[in-house]
Amino acid sequence: MNKVALFLNGEKPKNIPDLENYDWIVCTDGAFHFLAEIQIIPDLIIGDFDSIDALPRDIPHLHTPDQNFTDFEKALIHLIEKGCSSVDVYAANGLEQDHFLGNLTTALKFKKQIKIVFFDDNQSYYFIKKQTSVHDVLDKTISLFPFPKASKVSSKGLLYPLNGTTLNMKKNKIGTRNKATEPKIDIQFEKGNLLLFIEN
Repeated sequence: MNKVALFLNGEKPKNIPDLENYDWIVCTDGAFHFLAEIQIIPDLIIGDFDSIDALPRDIPHLHTPDQNFTDFEKALIHLIEKGCSSVDVYAANGLEQDHFLGNLTTALKFKKQIKIVFFDDNQSYYFIKKQTSVHDVLDKTISLFPFPKASKVSSKGLLYPLNGTTLNMKKNKIGTRNKATEPKIDIQFEKGNLLLFIEN
């Protein structure tokens, strides 16, 4: 299993991705109603099932009642156990922003075990490696957000280049609303955690 689409119980995306590109479609129990409304049948429903009244008998489900973990974290643990290498996450933001920040924190925790890319109607975003290249981004808005700090950040291909700059959320030093001036951008940093946001 190489690539998975995972739907969470956040703001419903206006544009549904082409799910033919995925090996597996998974949703948390809170997202099942939304998928059912648009006639998408997931391959697996996972969660504590506190957001679903009756489980469909014809769809596999995994009950994970441990309240010490969020449904997103439980889903990631299961996907990693199944050998999944990459997951695209939809409906992770909006509605309740504490959930959104919790989802980012969960992604940070698992970033070395599985590639996690979030998608919404405006952007895609993910934690990047210390040396990262991104293609096909000419004229797109690019933001670099430390979580909470990334030291000695440098970039190529951006309108406002960074040259060994330390980004720090606590000091209000962040790299938002930049723009790609080349089809390919290169970003590197020495230490910390850095979120890359790319305009759709």
